[in-house]
Amino acid sequence: MYFAALLARTEDGWEASDTELDDVETLSDLADLAREASPDEDTVLVLIEQEDAWFGVVRVDGEDDPRIYVSDAAAAARSSYGEILLTDELLGREPGNDAPDLDALDLDGTEDGETDDADDADDAGSADASVPHGPVGDAAILDDLGVGEKELLSLSEDALTEIAEALGASETLETVR
Repeated sequence: MYFAALLARTEDGWEASDTELDDVETLSDLADLAREASPDEDTVLVLIEQEDAWFGVVRVDGEDDPRIYVSDAAAAARSSYGEILLTDELLGREPGNDAPDLDALDLDGTEDGETDDADDADDAGSADASVPHGPVGDAAILDDLGVGEKELLSLSEDALTEIAEALGASETLETVR
């Protein structure tokens, strides 16, 4: 179960709208969705939370590149919504490095459809190693809005509610929750 909302900053304060992420496949799609929420190119925050396991904040300021913070990259990596946020750049990987290196393949007789469980376990371990446990991204993403880096890093279970309270938008967020 997940919750996602857009908080758009306007002259009159924060406006919230819940959003479905089913049609969002990339970070670019998510940024476009956020920009649509604010025709005046104001700050828009996309808040995503999945079952108290992790939360993410994407900040879009006009046409600037989105800024991202994810509370637990390893937990988010197990979620299709988290995968949208965990870009190669955010994880410090070279873009497009997901394809296997054909020169490094070990052709040990299993190429005829047999599987080697030990190799599968090794592959799973190396994939997990590329995604760190814990927070990734821009922890200073909300500094100018009243949520400092130290405070953001310490949030856990009710993170989105606490962020909304610090922004003065808790009632607004609760209307779409």
